[in-house]
Amino acid sequence: MPASLSLKIALSLLRARLGQTVVAAAGVTFGIAMFIALVSFMTGLNKLLDGLILNRIPHIRLYQEIKPSPVQPVDLSKKYRRHQNFIRSIKPRDRGREIRNSQLIMRAIQADPQVVDVAPKLVTQVFYTTGTIELGGVMDGIVPAAEENLFRLSDYVITGNLNDLTTVANSIIIGKGIADKMLVEPGDIIQVSTGMGQQALLKVVGIVQFGIAEIDNIQSYTALSTAQKIQGKPPAYITDIQVKLKDITQAPAIGLEYAKLFRLEAMDLQKANTQFETGSNIRSIISYAVGVTLLIVAGFGIYNILNMLIYEKMDAIAILKATGFSGRDVRFIFISLSLIIGIAGGILGLGLGYVLSVIINHIPFQIESLPTIQTYPVNFNPLYYFIGISFALITTYIAGFFPARKASKVDPVVIIRGK
Repeated sequence: MPASLSLKIALSLLRARLGQTVVAAAGVTFGIAMFIALVSFMTGLNKLLDGLILNRIPHIRLYQEIKPSPVQPVDLSKKYRRHQNFIRSIKPRDRGREIRNSQLIMRAIQADPQVVDVAPKLVTQVFYTTGTIELGGVMDGIVPAAEENLFRLSDYVITGNLNDLTTVANSIIIGKGIADKMLVEPGDIIQVSTGMGQQALLKVVGIVQFGIAEIDNIQSYTALSTAQKIQGKPPAYITDIQVKLKDITQAPAIGLEYAKLFRLEAMDLQKANTQFETGSNIRSIISYAVGVTLLIVAGFGIYNILNMLIYEKMDAIAILKATGFSGRDVRFIFISLSLIIGIAGGILGLGLGYVLSVIINHIPFQIESLPTIQTYPVNFNPLYYFIGISFALITTYIAGFFPARKASKVDPVVIIRGK
């Protein structure tokens, strides 16, 4: 039979049971809408949490590690070469924290097509002093332009301007926790002391807040040249090379390559944040599982409704088969019923899911510890909409297939004789 005729019959059957059709379509609509809203919100939340940690950490960090020498003097002795030597209380070798030939290394890394950019850093353990208050912390000497390019540091500067580190001599940007404890504001002068006894008076030109207390209570930034001057080091002195890659998944392999090539220690982002990344993946799995469960439940609703429809329309099915419709035609009619419900409910579900996502994205979410966040985070990724409509069509097809197969096997003679 012509497909157009079969579709007309399917639409007639749908209109005959309009209430059940609406309920089935509403189930699909609700399932898709909740799937999209839930997954968009959860992945948006994951991106927010990832940004608080991962966006502040280089994909690869190159540095000098303080560790014991792998070769001890006794191993060089010819007398004890063939002996099994046991050495206790080995002291670490002081190789210094400076990365030698840092400019050549950074130029070589920047020439790598896999790299977005490179930024130098000088990390110093310091004490912040104002009046009688003294707090321990970490001061990073940075190149503001390079740091901004890699990590968008200015997004976290809640007071002042990141570029003031370059234009204002002997300046510093301190963490919100430090500023609150020491009761200092931009324009105040604080004293910074290193572990080696060097001291300097620095002007506070800004306050930075990441929303993580462990960082906000110790972290500060100054210009790389200022940090070098405080420690009495030459202009080429740095302790860290920070690398940002085009493909973050390649960080472990590229990190090992750089460590071997430049004879430095390499810490990749995945190694530094294993637990955090695991938590992010678990949250994503949970959100997908809940969304898929909603769609499966909607599919069972369609299955039950089509089963009831077939039971109630046995007479119509028998007449169709008696007038020349084959079992294949009847199966096509009822699968079409299911897919029409799936398509209609799916399109409405996409629209409703988008509306719910927009509403969530406009709900105020303002807390002091996250000054850069104004509303709840939502990820409007088109992939979630494609997954939603695809899964809806697959679910409704499967839900309609088994009742359709049952209808195609109806014997019209038995039904008509029974009547």
